Amino acid sequence: MDLKEIKQVIDLMKRAELTEFDLEKDDFKLHLSRLAKDIAPQIIQAAPISATPAAVAGSAALASSDATNAAANQPVEEKGIELIKSPMVGTFYSAPSPDSPAFATIGSKVSADTVVCIIEAMKVMNEIQSEISGSITEMLVENGDAIEFGQPLFKVKTT
Repeated sequence: MDLKEIKQVIDLMKRAELTEFDLEKDDFKLHLSRLAKDIAPQIIQAAPISATPAAVAGSAALASSDATNAAANQPVEEKGIELIKSPMVGTFYSAPSPDSPAFATIGSKVSADTVVCIIEAMKVMNEIQSEISGSITEMLVENGDAIEFGQPLFKVKTT
């Protein structure tokens, strides 16, 4: 079996939503699995990023409604407030399991080694640690939200 045929099997697994596939042919054995049960969580530290206003490109051709929307989406700099941003694309989870308490909630004290959430990326659960010491003042995403790289997750009042 060559690489092209293996890729076709993988595509078939995706389309048929199969989680495992085994093939034995003469002395060739192939086992494919899309399960993440044996994968240990990875710890990834989010870099502290202070809230700074985004630059707005000025143009005389901008409609007033577009200018209003751009201003509304611009982050407001708050003194002593820093953001914990997502280091990856994935799904945000505030707790290790649905019936467990959240890692961090509004008012929680965090330090540089505190796990604040989990981001699932490619079936791997990644524990995200704060690199900021302070108190969580606002959660900017909800449990189960799809998040992007660099998206703010929490506001932290630094100490």
